[in-house]
Amino acid sequence: MKKQIGSLGSILIGIAMATVGLTGQAQAISFTATNGTNLSASADFQLSGTTLTVVLTNTSAADVLVPADVLTAVFFSSNGTLTSGTAILTAGSAVVFDAAPVGGVVGGEWAYLSGLAGAPLGATQGIGSAGFALFDGATFPGADLDPPAAVNGMNYGILSAGDNLATGNAPVTGDNPFIKNSVTFTLNVDPNNVFSLSSINNVSFQYGTALDEPNIRSVPEPASMLLLGAGLAGIGIWRRKAAR
Repeated sequence: MKKQIGSLGSILIGIAMATVGLTGQAQAISFTATNGTNLSASADFQLSGTTLTVVLTNTSAADVLVPADVLTAVFFSSNGTLTSGTAILTAGSAVVFDAAPVGGVVGGEWAYLSGLAGAPLGATQGIGSAGFALFDGATFPGADLDPPAAVNGMNYGILSAGDNLATGNAPVTGDNPFIKNSVTFTLNVDPNNVFSLSSINNVSFQYGTALDEPNIRSVPEPASMLLLGAGLAGIGIWRRKAAR
């Protein structure tokens, strides 16, 4: 009998550990997009407590030749209330055509805003380095690295992973500073308002400095959707067992 109880206990512990693992995995979701030729990008959202981390990456292997090839914003919608946290270079990324910022902080060149009207796909939130007549000014902590006051123009937009810095027109080969090729943002989640990763939708990636320039719509990566679904299933199993 003791052996049977011990075995049952091991099984229950295993189920509990699996459920914890699944719910932990459910705290991240990735969106990717491509125009099928020279533009591609990703946005990875990870929730930990009341901090939402967003890693925005220009994943294209193509050369950046004109300003319309520069990734300058990600737009999305979600539930809950979010506010600006931090903006720093993702590990392995760097500023080009300007001095390296202290601590990798580029917040003075980027903005987060909610309550948007007129954004692509009807998105209500966005993170951008260009104004688009949507962002009033930089909202992340950090110095204005390239006056005039941010956010304005394409400066500190994100170049592709495959960009050749020596090729392209003047605006993308030295006239403006850029980031190659990823920025990590944090947003603060109001604990008094419900926020869930599964509510994120209307995700799109904006290029250039105007909304009539390229914008590519994103979809969740299949793997992240499977993890999210598995995590929700794990929560359901745990709740049913707890109710018995």
